[in-house]
Amino acid sequence: MANRYALRMDRPNSWTVFDVFTGQPAELEQKLMVGIKTRRAEKTVIELNIQDAKRREETGRES
Repeated sequence: MANRYALRMDRPNSWTVFDVFTGQPAELEQKLMVGIKTRRAEKTVIELNIQDAKRREETGRES
């Protein structure tokens, strides 16, 4: 299964978490994930990809 979310560097130590299918910044807790620090960005990508995999599995869309 392809990961839906990835990181894009804005500038050193500033990242955007984005949806690889749409190219748009991801949203978490009603906040756009733009200009965030490295550690938080990495954790957010992992969290969002886990949530997306669970959602796809529940709806029967595993790929």
